[in-house]
Amino acid sequence: MYYALIILYAIILAHLSVVAAFNHNVLHAHNRQTTLSTSSFRSRRYFAATTNAQDPSVLVVDEMPPPLPPLNNYYYLLRHGQSTANVEGIISSARSLSGSTKHGLTLLGIEQARDSAASLIDSIAEDMHNDDSTKQVYFYSSPFARAKETAEQCLKGINANEEVADKVKSLGLEINTDITLDDGLLERYFGRLDGKELPTYAYVWPVDMMLPTHTAFDVESIATVSTRIRNTLVKIDAEHPKGGDHIVLTSHADTLQITQVYAAGIDNVGRFSEYRFGNGEVRKMGRSVDTLPEAVPLQPPKRGE
Repeated sequence: MYYALIILYAIILAHLSVVAAFNHNVLHAHNRQTTLSTSSFRSRRYFAATTNAQDPSVLVVDEMPPPLPPLNNYYYLLRHGQSTANVEGIISSARSLSGSTKHGLTLLGIEQARDSAASLIDSIAEDMHNDDSTKQVYFYSSPFARAKETAEQCLKGINANEEVADKVKSLGLEINTDITLDDGLLERYFGRLDGKELPTYAYVWPVDMMLPTHTAFDVESIATVSTRIRNTLVKIDAEHPKGGDHIVLTSHADTLQITQVYAAGIDNVGRFSEYRFGNGEVRKMGRSVDTLPEAVPLQPPKRGE
């Protein structure tokens, strides 16, 4: 009953948000009618809402992308460790955080990131039984501090943990320590909800399950995240043309959860929030639904996670 009310409330808020945005756009266009008269093409693009009203760098799409094509390399999804934003209990998705040190890891987050090294190497070891596996490991990361620092600490954990270091040596793995920062791995943008308390996710996640293209509150839609993830994975895969390399993608909860269900080919990518990543958790990126963990009913997010 509680979540039924949340869903109903979220739908109403989403509807009001879309109507308000539309009315704002109509008024804005009317006020600029004379200046737009010589540029009808730009006017049409404005109404098509191809960019986000809060941040023009965030695209808006009107449909889910095609399924992810076959990839030639192995991918591992690593969520950042606990961040200061997790402790504060706020949403942290502003694109201005890219390349900054704000909302980096806490001491616990550093520990989680270092501990992730053992799980990562265990996962890679399992895939090395395949004939096409190489011994090369590469790290890609979101430019947000908490993700970048997690990749750095995971690399440190590989060397600092004697058991892990011995396993890397026995497997003959070559760990490339240069971390490639990629905007395609950024946190999902939460528009007007950015900086708000974590329970505000309840305005968005239930609607995601029913409408993956919605942009209520100027959030980045599931369809848009899936589209940029698809483009990012295809691009990274092309950077490793021989195939068989082991590629670690360090990113954020929503982004990685969307990535795993989209890559697995689930019917409704909007259900991504049922497959939540913990801080510092590593998962293989599977390509079938049976590789997903057991779904957990949507739960309110907790401070510190």
